[in-house]
Amino acid sequence: MNKLDATALAELVRRREVSPLELVDAAIERIERVNPQLNAVVWERFEKAREEARSPQLPRGQFTGVPFLTKDLGCGTTGEPDSSGSRFLKDSGYIAGMTTELARRIKAVGFINLGRTNTPEFGAVATTEPLAWGPTRNPWDPTCTPGGSSGGSCAAVAALMVPVAHGSDGGGSIRLPAAACGLVGLKPTRGRVSIWPSSEWITPVSVQGFQTRTVRDTAGCLDFASGPLPGDPMPPPNPARPYASDVGADPGRLRIGLWNQLPATLDGALDAECRHAVEKTGKLLESLGHSVELAHPASVDEPKTATIFNRIWPVRLLSALQYFERKLGKKAGPDNLDPDTLYWLDRARGVSATDYTLALEDMDAFTRAFASWWHEGFDVLVTPTTGILTPKLGELGMDSARLKTSALWWPYTAFFNMSGQPAISLPLHWTDEGLPVGVQFGGAWAREDVLIRLAAQLEQARPWSGRLPQVHA
Repeated sequence: MNKLDATALAELVRRREVSPLELVDAAIERIERVNPQLNAVVWERFEKAREEARSPQLPRGQFTGVPFLTKDLGCGTTGEPDSSGSRFLKDSGYIAGMTTELARRIKAVGFINLGRTNTPEFGAVATTEPLAWGPTRNPWDPTCTPGGSSGGSCAAVAALMVPVAHGSDGGGSIRLPAAACGLVGLKPTRGRVSIWPSSEWITPVSVQGFQTRTVRDTAGCLDFASGPLPGDPMPPPNPARPYASDVGADPGRLRIGLWNQLPATLDGALDAECRHAVEKTGKLLESLGHSVELAHPASVDEPKTATIFNRIWPVRLLSALQYFERKLGKKAGPDNLDPDTLYWLDRARGVSATDYTLALEDMDAFTRAFASWWHEGFDVLVTPTTGILTPKLGELGMDSARLKTSALWWPYTAFFNMSGQPAISLPLHWTDEGLPVGVQFGGAWAREDVLIRLAAQLEQARPWSGRLPQVHA
């Protein structure tokens, strides 16, 4: 059963061929056996999960009884720890004071949460190596990073501990670890999944989502997670039908732009395997009847574009830290914050309110230019998910020695965080050494349906879920 996805496990529960408790016990056994090798799960709620599995009050929903894990960054539940990968919060014993809307929805469909997964401090870097919990290892090669910031969740799903886990994405944090770990990772449209008690006004580049092994699990999770709360500031239009209905549906003949170069503003070279992955995908798309041409939005190559994200993200990180400082009634300092966090905080403290507003205005201008490429006739933009193969642990960071490697690791993902458009990473290529290489597909605003139909078509044409990493349950 460990190879079954969440959709299949939920169906077994509905048919009473297996009980929620049996699924939970089996997942706990897998975590206890495999996690010591990977360090993906950093806080366990095993006994509470067993109680929930036995309870007649277990919600009867789409995923009743299916084991789940939650990223230790946001998506908190009242009364449970939330360290956000930080020694400051971990050592202070910080406990979540409220249940987020997404955590409520996850529970309402019957998922049973087994714990929280490792993440870099406040999601500040694209590898999962926080000083609070130590590094998470990649199941495909334990000397490599699983990516970040949803690296713990991706490592756990790839290693078959659970079939699906929570993730979040503020610059690529769902898609990058999905690429590193051979998973499906969808960043939804801004506002598609409510981020209450936060708000898109406060967190304009971040979204919540899931790490899965199959497209149908991604679609099913998006179905229950979607929909605004009253007062959510920028909800996209509702889909015409459930996303699960798009799995297996004919995507039609799509006009697809393929981007096989680095942005013009970035020094360095696109790794040959990453280029091969996207070009091979282009040929597959042509064989499936789509129109593919070398094309991408010109706005991504403009010098100002390269500055926008790094003028917004540090301010958001500082705001998050100050929120926790107010809650705890004390300040964090260099002795209990990670070096990468301190790098971003140093940049944030030099930004005035006027400068931040100008950065948001520049992001708006970029969004309009970027989105017009789809409006002018394209359906999907295809890029490598990463610019280099998955780095070794210790090779990514914000210090001068590792900054260039970090920039090459995530040159394509943040464009979609700035524009708010949906994008999905799929594991469509593998190196001769057996490492997965992700390919990213970006859609127009609110067109997750197009991406899901196309992803399901590609999954059928080039299946990946049967591949197993070096370390797995």
